[in-house]
Amino acid sequence: MTIAMDGRPMLEGIRVVDLTSVVFGPYCTHILAELGAEVIKVEAPGAGDAFRWSGKAAATPGMSPGFMAINRGKQSVTLDLKTFDDLACMMALLDDADVFVLNVRGKAVERLGLDYAAVRAINPDIIYAHCVGFGQDGPYADLQAYDDVIQAATGTATLLPRVDGNPRARYLPSLIADKVAGLHAAYAVLAAIIHKLRTGEGQKIEIPMFEAFSHFMLLEHLAGQSFDPPNAPVGYFRQIDPDRQPFPTRDGFVSIVPYTDEAWPKMFGVLGNPEFLNDERFATRKARTVNLALLYREMARLTPAFTTAELIAKCHAAQIPAQPVRDIADIMNDPHLAATGFFSRQEHPSEGGYFAMEHPVRFAKPLESAKRHAPRLGEQSDRIRARLKGQ
Repeated sequence: MTIAMDGRPMLEGIRVVDLTSVVFGPYCTHILAELGAEVIKVEAPGAGDAFRWSGKAAATPGMSPGFMAINRGKQSVTLDLKTFDDLACMMALLDDADVFVLNVRGKAVERLGLDYAAVRAINPDIIYAHCVGFGQDGPYADLQAYDDVIQAATGTATLLPRVDGNPRARYLPSLIADKVAGLHAAYAVLAAIIHKLRTGEGQKIEIPMFEAFSHFMLLEHLAGQSFDPPNAPVGYFRQIDPDRQPFPTRDGFVSIVPYTDEAWPKMFGVLGNPEFLNDERFATRKARTVNLALLYREMARLTPAFTTAELIAKCHAAQIPAQPVRDIADIMNDPHLAATGFFSRQEHPSEGGYFAMEHPVRFAKPLESAKRHAPRLGEQSDRIRARLKGQ
């Protein structure tokens, strides 16, 4: 949790009702919870959020590691919104909420009676954040959307073929579209909170994953098609260059980025072949840009003469950005993350020991994580129902 200058959590006093599942919506509400908001996660009885089952639990079925990571600090209440009594509980929650985040599709929301007009009728100044797959004024409005679908629809699945020449479309191995859209949703809610503080007005926000991820990917990859008429193909040339990949060393791989033009002489000095740049193909900035692939290929020829540690030390000494390629299984051993306290071992009341990641943004008056854990399905149901009855 992050603390404001007065020593209180930044979003203390903000109550969020969270009717989301999997990653897109839950990542948004995870960020709000990390910043101090009270987040009440509404789940269906039985299985709850599908992401509860996305990996092997340590003790309790439905407590996957991914779910625990993205739902820390939330409360869970189970409600069957197709029943009169539980829908009444939901309405009571919304009556007392500042923010409602949901990722139920539009027609289903209307059938439940949880569309913006219905919720606004009981809470006129609520911030209603609707996480949707596609913008609701387009022909895809009622379609389902998951990360794979969005990677395909945005053209992201055609980027790796541009790099390696294998024509098979492939996904980036991350829930990147979900998480990017969740970040968009989080800043949108925060902006709406500021607007409400200034004006007293709530509002409806629509966060479409397709549009959010299209915007994210096309900032660089629209490239030459940005102009009318186009002056180059799509794809940022640096990112799809097949030679701009980790370089082999004697005992592994390294990432080296001689990004500025001034870095190239230093780079080939480090590699012991400064004369390479005397070639007329590399004599000017423009020539080096045109022949960038040849520079990368020569680097790849020279780097195996060094161990990873030797090459990293030489690059850092020359002020050239470089890092070893680490297996993702070894990331918890990174010395920088250890020094900054990024991972902290905690004890979950039912799941036992686990490692949590600290919020990555540093504020002026941070507080060590409050060590609030992800909830078991319906863990706070009785307390929340009792509070609602007592209102």
